[in-house]
Amino acid sequence: MKAVFFTAHGGNDVLTVGERPDPAAGPGEVLVRVEAAALNRLDLFVRDGIPGVPVAFPHVPGADGAGVVEALGPGVAGPAPGTRVLLQPGLSCGTCEFCLAGERSLCVRFRILGEHLSGTFAEKVVVPSANVFLAPSRLAPEKAAAFPLAGLTAWRMLVTRAALRPGETVLIHGVGGGVSTFAIQIAKLCGASRVIVTSSSAAKRARALELGADEAIDYTATDVGKAVRELTGKRGVDVVVDSVGAATWKHSLTAAAKKGRIVTCGATSGPAPPENINVIFWKQLSILGSTMGTDAEFTAMLAAVSAGRLEPVVDSVFPLADVRKAYERMASGDGFGKIVLKVSA
Repeated sequence: MKAVFFTAHGGNDVLTVGERPDPAAGPGEVLVRVEAAALNRLDLFVRDGIPGVPVAFPHVPGADGAGVVEALGPGVAGPAPGTRVLLQPGLSCGTCEFCLAGERSLCVRFRILGEHLSGTFAEKVVVPSANVFLAPSRLAPEKAAAFPLAGLTAWRMLVTRAALRPGETVLIHGVGGGVSTFAIQIAKLCGASRVIVTSSSAAKRARALELGADEAIDYTATDVGKAVRELTGKRGVDVVVDSVGAATWKHSLTAAAKKGRIVTCGATSGPAPPENINVIFWKQLSILGSTMGTDAEFTAMLAAVSAGRLEPVVDSVFPLADVRKAYERMASGDGFGKIVLKVSA
């Protein structure tokens, strides 16, 4: 099969498109012929090498994928070969205390497809049957591949961890990526009365407003924390979605209302921001971490997509052979929505 792989960490020059052995479905597994796969910022980190996360070379990246069931391993009842499916990228042991409680993303042996084991940037991939879900019939493969990781992450952040309620207000830093484009829509689906986003790009701010945001702030032209307080009559917002980290954390603390919640799933600008602890206890803020999500959360998010209440946003589609261009697009930060690889017809 054709696949993207690398045999050492580094820049785009390590990415190779070539032949790899076809995988076979073992007990409890499903073999999927991949039609489309989406990039996540995680793929840049994996290519570069994540400290403390070893991979077996040659390594095939890619967490998100959609395609057609090709074969079922022993003990798997379905879905039947020929069924169009998408993949939930989080892999868990199923037996630890967290898995037994339904919290698979807290599994003591939690892994992500394409990070800890070979992923979806290949014509075929094998995954546990628990990670295979029916693809929404209304979506083309490119859109079906564009939302599992980002949509699940945003859903857990806002619905579960932040417990966003109707009438509340939300700030989303750095709009344009997959998580943020879903966060706008999920916030509105939950009944948020006001969604404020930030971006240095006028085009991205305009797209965010079209997607449902109420205000968009240019973070290069103003102090975001102060601007949010001005927009809200000095009250602040109930929920802050911050996956940027060091560059935005101080603004998040300023922008949050008293008893507000700041929820984070990453730190793309750095993991060690200056911390004003006095602001946290004086405002009685809740700082909430979030990673991926549960099967129940994925099923709920998938149902909303299937019903057309959430719409995957695709920035661009590249053929598998142009994977380096796709990585360049991801690294540039210029995109709005998901960058997708067309893998097979």
